[in-house]
Amino acid sequence: MKIISAKVTKIWVIAMCLFTAHSSHAQNGEEESIEFSGSVDTYFRTNLSGDKFDAPASSFANLNGFALGMVNIKAEQSTAQGGFVADLVFGPRGTDAIFASPYYSATGNIVNQLYAYWNASEKLTLTLGNFNTFLGYEVISPVDNFHYSTSYLFSYGPFSHTGLKADYAISDDQSIMFAVMNPTDFTEMNDVDLYTYGLQYGFGGTYLNVLYGKQAVDANATFQVDLTGGYDLSDAISLGVNASYNETMEAGGFYGAALYPAVTVKEGVDLGMRVEYFKELASGGVAYGAGNSVIDATLTASYTTTDLRLIAELRLDQSSSAVFDSMTADQLSSFVLAAVYSF
Repeated sequence: MKIISAKVTKIWVIAMCLFTAHSSHAQNGEEESIEFSGSVDTYFRTNLSGDKFDAPASSFANLNGFALGMVNIKAEQSTAQGGFVADLVFGPRGTDAIFASPYYSATGNIVNQLYAYWNASEKLTLTLGNFNTFLGYEVISPVDNFHYSTSYLFSYGPFSHTGLKADYAISDDQSIMFAVMNPTDFTEMNDVDLYTYGLQYGFGGTYLNVLYGKQAVDANATFQVDLTGGYDLSDAISLGVNASYNETMEAGGFYGAALYPAVTVKEGVDLGMRVEYFKELASGGVAYGAGNSVIDATLTASYTTTDLRLIAELRLDQSSSAVFDSMTADQLSSFVLAAVYSF
């Protein structure tokens, strides 16, 4: 009980400090005040086939029955010269996202992002610290995802990085980014003296992302190339795309692609799908096993009112081999009902 009380006290102190900083700026009438935002999400999940405790080998939304997502609290400030972001998470979704922590700090597993940036010019921005990955179509926060569960492509790519990145706006439609970072998801520190390099080129709504570097002393370098895009086909119809290839020589990897069509039925009501193909390399698998492939078909209905979003999701995972229900079935169907509140 003392340990739990101490953790609750720490969380309360952090929240009060953020609120006090926000209030102090507001009372002083400063234009460049600290903005305070966040979200809360929770859900119910059940399988329509197979063992009730079975779940796809993708991240988040994989607990049975009524379950918790996370609390997300973010403080940020942006000025003409630069700014910062302090992004904290509490709960199962946050814990899964920061799986490599706590490593050095006892509270390292609540820090989702922590970085400062400098606007060196109108075109160049330098960022130092811990930031969420630039690869993939989906993100950690359910606020910014249409579907509540996540894809395999997102789940087995990076979640977060700690390092230095430079973003340069070539024009209104083109951008380029270069980053030097710790090994993937080692966000608190770098005790192996290895570095990973990242590159992103953006044109319109399409981004080409590259990641390269050794992730462990006794491993070969990991190479990943990733393409993402988001397009408005009409006022009511949109399409997202993601394709990725990831390989660590002699250790395996994966490749695949996903489409994200969505349509607005009426104000506040949206329907969407995720159709994904995910293939593990013959040299080594990352999810179900070497050479295995899986198709994820997810149908989602979303209802949004003010700051609350309700999400109903039907998902079917079809594998090339028996990987579900104690290795006796090649498919798993599930249902999720989630509530996401943003503030």
